[in-house]
Amino acid sequence: MSKLALRRAWFQVHKWIGLILAILIIPISLTGSALVWDEALDHALNPQRYAVSGDRMIDPARYVAAAEAVLAPGERVASLTLPEEAGAPVVVAVSQPGKPMRAGPPARTTLWLDPPSARVLEKSGSNGGLIRAMHQIHGSLMVPGIGRQVVGWIGVAMMLSCFTGLWLWWPTVGKWVRGFRWRRHPHLDSNLHHLLGFWIALPLFVLSLTGAWISFPQFFGMFGGAAQQRGAGPDRAAMARAKPLAVTRLSLDTAIASAQAVLPGDLRQVTWPTDLKPEWRIALAGSSQPQVTVDDATGKAKAGQPQRENTARLMRRIHDGTGMGGLWQAIIFLGGILPAILAVTGIIMWWRARGWKAELKARKAARA
Repeated sequence: MSKLALRRAWFQVHKWIGLILAILIIPISLTGSALVWDEALDHALNPQRYAVSGDRMIDPARYVAAAEAVLAPGERVASLTLPEEAGAPVVVAVSQPGKPMRAGPPARTTLWLDPPSARVLEKSGSNGGLIRAMHQIHGSLMVPGIGRQVVGWIGVAMMLSCFTGLWLWWPTVGKWVRGFRWRRHPHLDSNLHHLLGFWIALPLFVLSLTGAWISFPQFFGMFGGAAQQRGAGPDRAAMARAKPLAVTRLSLDTAIASAQAVLPGDLRQVTWPTDLKPEWRIALAGSSQPQVTVDDATGKAKAGQPQRENTARLMRRIHDGTGMGGLWQAIIFLGGILPAILAVTGIIMWWRARGWKAELKARKAARA
């Protein structure tokens, strides 16, 4: 195949990926861009959750009692998280009654409490709100069952689009630096498409790869070592769907005291025992270990082993920007905005090409 024929083939691949997936790429990209700063967005949309009266902490059992006072029948406290910074509320996660779904994260109710008074600032379900809707659009296009896989295949297609876009950006005549010229074409949309496409191609490839990795953990786990870890115990999804015990043998204060006797430190989070794993999981500040587990039956506490970041977790952090610094978060933000612009400019370019091709065909027909 000649160089020109190969270029034409790559052009067709690039064009049809953009045209077919444009309507799906735009919502996935824009929601991903907004979710880079989902915490700041939540503060702006729901200021009542963060209207605390101070930073003084009280007995954790009082937070649990305040939460249980507003729970609906069948709801159970699943975890208690104390703030790590000034001005933040105490957060209580509550499991909802009923049989959990087989796929997807379980439904949760979240309560935000005032640290000095344990007053409930707000109670909200995990399946409602704008931010939750954006997470669902970005992760599964709100399509139950196969939505996550659809988004994963879109990520694969986007990787191919990035590769073909760079191939088409490369000038066919002259040095490669000619590709950086602004006016390569007479139309604004074409110039935007070529230059923005070049600068975002590599970050977009990384975001598409990490998005596909998140969507297909079983496949990519073979490359990250996760495949060898399966079978050692309940998987993460099963643990997330487990129900907190209705009645625990240990009290909250006893479980915390047992954990701090093994590993001193201020309390940060408590996760309740479940029907799948009847042990308390307690995270302490200033500890190199991720958590302390306390057996609910015996009260025996055991410090967890420091965990190295596996490939799957790294891929997720790269994708959502957690702990990656402001520069990468800004790149992710642009990595969500620019694909939407590329989709729109690509459609405009295709539509204009249809017009002049139809005009050229009419002229040839008239001459014949």
